[in-house]
Amino acid sequence: MSGLLFWPKASVLAESKNGSIIRKVFGYTHIPQKWAPEINQFNRTYLNPYINYHRPCFFPKTIIDAKGKQRKTYPFENMMTPYDKLKSLPDVERYLKPEVTLEALDEYAMKMSDNDAADCLQRARQKLFCLISRQDKTG
Repeated sequence: MSGLLFWPKASVLAESKNGSIIRKVFGYTHIPQKWAPEINQFNRTYLNPYINYHRPCFFPKTIIDAKGKQRKTYPFENMMTPYDKLKSLPDVERYLKPEVTLEALDEYAMKMSDNDAADCLQRARQKLFCLISRQDKTG
């Protein structure tokens, strides 16, 4: 399914989401560069799908006040997953790769519940951290 994902690669995700996503998952402790392949695989397999298909976030609504100044608000009704936001766009198919269909993405998104996806992410994260911790202690 990784070929069907249409969001940025992990490196772009890390650059734009350090505080709200990356630090929440990986913490502030330095992880040696030798673990980059494992971290990237974790991101592709678990983190990116969880964020895109199962983790809701607020999308802003721009309001122009009487003086013409733009203000962003984050109303509860604009809370949805990035995938739900994508589906809400007019003419959404033009944003997808030619071989990608909404039906295939819907099927992927519905493979597991939001809670199951969060549990799977946490188990994989724990396994990854145990591997890193064990290998760093042994050399």
